[in-house]
Order: sequence, then C-alpha cells, then structure tokens
Amino acid sequence: MTDIPKVRFKGFTCPWKQRKLRQVSEKVTQKNGDMQYIETFTNSAEYGIISQRDFFDRDISNIKNIDNYYVVENDTFVYNPRISTSAPVGPINRNKLGRTGIVSPLYTAFKTHDINTEYLEWFFKSNCWHQFMYSNGNSGARFDRLSINNTIFFDMPIPVPDIKEQRKVGAFLTELDNYITFHQRKCDEMKELKRYMLKKMFPQNGKKVPEIRFAGFTDYWEQRKLSEIADKVIEKNKSNEFPEPFTNSAELGIVSQKDYFDREVVNQENLYGYYVVRNNDFVYNPRISVTAPVGPINRNRLGRNGVMSPLYTVFRTHGIDNLYLEFYFKTASWHRFMKLNGDSGARFDRFTISSTKFMEMPIPFPNKEEQRKIGEYFDNLDHLITLHQRKCDELKEVKKFMLQNMFPQKG
Repeated sequence: MTDIPKVRFKGFTCPWKQRKLRQVSEKVTQKNGDMQYIETFTNSAEYGIISQRDFFDRDISNIKNIDNYYVVENDTFVYNPRISTSAPVGPINRNKLGRTGIVSPLYTAFKTHDINTEYLEWFFKSNCWHQFMYSNGNSGARFDRLSINNTIFFDMPIPVPDIKEQRKVGAFLTELDNYITFHQRKCDEMKELKRYMLKKMFPQNGKKVPEIRFAGFTDYWEQRKLSEIADKVIEKNKSNEFPEPFTNSAELGIVSQKDYFDREVVNQENLYGYYVVRNNDFVYNPRISVTAPVGPINRNRLGRNGVMSPLYTVFRTHGIDNLYLEFYFKTASWHRFMKLNGDSGARFDRFTISSTKFMEMPIPFPNKEEQRKIGEYFDNLDHLITLHQRKCDELKEVKKFMLQNMFPQKG
C-alpha cells in the first residue's frame, strides 16, 4: 500500500505500508480455566471497555460459568460483534482499565506487537476498516450482530506508517479527545451548579428568604402577583404587520417557527389572530413535557418582534428585572401554583389554566439590586455553559474530520 492520508504532520513523507491484522497482533486464546479472574468486562461502543457491573449496574455473567471466558490483560484489544447506530460493524476498543479481566467468548480479543497501541486504537475509531467488515461479514440470523470468520477477521488490512508518525497521530488524537472531555466536564459541572443554585437562590416552601444569598442582602423578600408586575398582551396582529411566527420550546426557548420545524407550520395569511410578541415579552406555552411538566415560560431574547399562536399566553413586565424573572421561571417553584389551579384537561399533553388565574401567580420579589445580581449571576452561568458546549462541539467536529483524513481511505 502506497496510499497516504490527506492530512499529515510536517516532516513525514514516506509512503504508508499495509499489514494484515495478524501481522501486528495475535488472537487471545487463554481461557479463564482456573477461575483466576472474576471481573467480567463489556465492550461498549460509547464507553469502551468497562466493568460489566458498571455498565449494567449488576453482573450479567454467572460466576460459575466464566471458565470459558477469555482473559483480557491491560492494552488488549476487544472486538464486540454487536452492531448499533454508532458502531455499524461493532466496536473495537482497547482495555485501558489498568487491570486484567475476562470477556465473553462471543467477543474476539487480540494483543498487538510491532505497532503503537494508541495509533491502532484511533484507527479503530475511524470508519476506514468498516468496508472490509461489510465485504467479509454479515448480520446472519442475528440482525443486531455481525458475523465474521476469525481467520478472515485477522486478514483485515491495517495502514502502518513508521513508528514516529504512529506515535504522533496517536498522541494528537488523544490530546484532542482530552480537550473534548475537559470542556464537556466543565459544561456538565456548570449545568449541575445551575440546577443547584436554581433551587437554593429562590425561597422554597413558603419561606421569605432563599438559602443562598449574595453578601449584603438581609431583607425579607416580598411577594407580588404576576398581574402586579406584568400585563397580559392582548394586541393582535390584525394588519399582518409581523409575518414571523415564533414558537416556545422547553429546550430552546423562544425561536422562529421556521428554525424549529425547518418550515413554517402556519399559513402567513392567517396570522391576524396571533398575539404580537415584542422583544423581552414572556410567553407561556401550555404544552407539557418531561422537562416542562406544567409547560415552559420563556422570554423573547431574539431582539425582534414576531407573533404567537393564541393558544399561548403572552405577558409584558414592568417594575421587575427581566433576567431575574426569566430565571425564576427556570425553577420549579411556580409549578405547585399551576398544579393547584389548573389541570391537563381533555388534552393529556396540554395544561389548562384560565388567564385570570394564571395572572394571580405569586412571584417572589426581592429588592431591585438583589434581583439584578441574581439575574446576572445565572446569565453568566448560562454564558459559561454555552462557551464550553460550543468549544466541545467544535472540537468534536475537528476530531471527526481528523479521523476521516489522518488515515488512508483506500487500500
């Protein structure tokens, strides 16, 4: 094989060679006959090789029947023939647990030699070897399992550059993966912090102050009815002045209907009965879901005006910090009022509450400065979450591109 990848590090110009898998590895044949090892591993497309107990939250294998299982030492590779969307020919992963365990005889395990294990591990994260599997295996009687003869499996062609380039490729992709893990972890930590603070920075169970406050604030919080700090929007789009219909998503907030559904669901000629939604207006969507058990309330942050179905309730605030109120509606504190005063009615997926009753909703009301501090705190948290998620997504795209271009695509 003289093919080279599209993307290479500077200084490497030699053609890549091709080896069969059998030339750089040996099939593991050692069985657990003396029952020396009792920890069973599983090979997950998503998590790699992990303890079966961690994956299934219990042991699946019978400890009395594991003498026929293969012994898998650290750095041993394992092929799982179970196919899935993320592993269309089954995953091959390396044991990086730092300990020895066993795997079902349904798996194929192999130890490598004369090749960098990190490089080979990343080769198996690419789809470069999939065509060989498609050409030489089949799903057989089990539609969820790929069947391939062991002899043929070890004929799999492996692209092999010189050892320095192998190390460079492996180290680069590992470092890239570490950056992805870092940003995902930071994103998850920030989301967890946000969930915690949403519970602690607003009064709970009828209390007059929250558990956590900024220094310098000691006054009791007051309470206002929603009707005291907001007006229900009754302005209709009579002249069809605003042609853009919005939707209110529990996950994404207020977005253009065209962006959400990838098309406009309503006929533009019938928008005259829709409510006008101006920038910073709040919208209640009575559609319930797992993430919004009484329906979501979100603020229009699009910076432009649009219209909303009359099935929604639109209100415009005064005398309250919008950021503060927006994040109050991210808590579950107002849900009890909704459940006591409304119901899901005839439509199991839609919550019903009268507009009059809805506007009587009690809103906890600290002084303006404390409102501002709370709103800014959560807005900054959201900003950090978005930054880490965006960076994580960008790096995943880089990783995907590199996996497609740092290995030769044909043999």
